[in-house]
Amino acid sequence: MATELEIMLHAKTYLDKLANGMNPLTDEVLPEADVVNQVRISRCLFFVSDVLRQVIEKGGLKKTPKATKVPFELTEEQLNRFPLSEQPLYISAITEMINSLIENENMRRLSHRSITTLLEREGYLVQYRDYQGKTKREPTDRGLGLGISTEERTGPHGNYKVILYDRKAQQFILDHMNQIAQINQMPKKPQNDATPERTETIDPETGEILYNSF
Repeated sequence: MATELEIMLHAKTYLDKLANGMNPLTDEVLPEADVVNQVRISRCLFFVSDVLRQVIEKGGLKKTPKATKVPFELTEEQLNRFPLSEQPLYISAITEMINSLIENENMRRLSHRSITTLLEREGYLVQYRDYQGKTKREPTDRGLGLGISTEERTGPHGNYKVILYDRKAQQFILDHMNQIAQINQMPKKPQNDATPERTETIDPETGEILYNSF
């Protein structure tokens, strides 16, 4: 396989031949009336060839490194702008509303997992497997007391359950944002060859976070 520089050199050869009124594939001289023999076109080809020469001499195209993401962190002033809702919300909606408060475009976004991980650690949520083997959650008695509730709904694929967070639960999440931010910085657990990668998706009906089974 040709290297990037080899491809550039090949392209420059084609440009040079065109600029000099030649067919780059056959080396035949092109008719005087051919478009490449127009002065403005020829000059343009020579210019592009020279630019390509400079790039080649510098070792090729330099890929701009991606900006390093700074850890997720919001100030108290930013968190105070969170629009607490009297209407219970999905965890995905809460996460998106928190991320909308980010002002630094290089800041890492908050994940849904970081919030639910804290709630699980504190005993407000518990995981379980449904009949399809999907990992889901439900509030514990402690979670119910915090304002985390479930609600049965009906969709195109039948009945399903959603987890909702009322104003009190939303405020709890905001009050524990420092802990959630620390969880957000934790690296993902390494997977061995025998263990399928754990992926996170959002249930299109419920807005709940789903994981594939291990």
